[in-house]
Amino acid sequence: MIKHLSGEYETVEYDRTRFVMLYDNCEYEEYPTHWHNAVEIIMPLENCYTVCTDGQIFLLNERDIIIIPPGELHRLPACKGRRLIFQCDSEVLRNNFALEAIQQSYSAVTLITPESDKKLHIFAQKCMIDIYSEYFSDRVLADTKIYLHLINMLTAVREYQLEKQSSALSDSEENLQKFNKKFSRVIKFVDKNYMNDISLETLADIAGYSKYHFSRVFKQFSSMSHVKYINCRRIKAAEMLLLDPDLTINEVAFRSGFTSLTTFNRVFKEIKHCTPSEFKKLYENSSDSFSSVLHRNI
Repeated sequence: MIKHLSGEYETVEYDRTRFVMLYDNCEYEEYPTHWHNAVEIIMPLENCYTVCTDGQIFLLNERDIIIIPPGELHRLPACKGRRLIFQCDSEVLRNNFALEAIQQSYSAVTLITPESDKKLHIFAQKCMIDIYSEYFSDRVLADTKIYLHLINMLTAVREYQLEKQSSALSDSEENLQKFNKKFSRVIKFVDKNYMNDISLETLADIAGYSKYHFSRVFKQFSSMSHVKYINCRRIKAAEMLLLDPDLTINEVAFRSGFTSLTTFNRVFKEIKHCTPSEFKKLYENSSDSFSSVLHRNI
């Protein structure tokens, strides 16, 4: 069962001071529709496993792997068998500048099978088994190696995505390196200016495309429209601002780049599956729980 579920929001309880949790799961039990702030990776070891997420039903064969992004509603029907369910605090990945380039590897649901890419499938399997081996060991560098195996897997996924993008854009006059450089400038601009109004024309000019061509290739680059990308960046900023008890919801909305509280509430719920007020309360409650555990252990 899910230990800490408030509505559809799960508070992931990491083991001690670890940033990850791994379940060697054999339970014949349904996990209801829920979401959390962790990146979740599932790999069946014995029998198939079903994952319902992103409006789709994914049937995983043995050793297939699915990556579920943070904030994504998902349900796991009861299935007989054994599977590894791995969760990692997404903030550990997001707060590292050097890892910005691989964020797209876990921004959308990704299924890894022999049919999609045999080489990636074999490599991702190995990473999961290596994570399993380190997680249940008492080696001094176990957590460091878990982190490295995870980064290696996500890097391989991102390389696979970029290769697919390269094939999709084979008719473009720009090679892939120039293409990525153009859109890196766009991403950096959004990161610095998300609190301001950002027009399609502005982003297209930065990339050097017409606005119609830009809209198409940006979606291929990021797996989402430029509007959704900007909103996701604003909601990411809002999450941090909501942790400040001195800021009102209205102040958070405007500091995050939203000109309307109604729009902020709607977009926040679409992305995080809860209202800003509910999010604030969830983190206040989890913070109180953490403090009480800390005091008991001192």
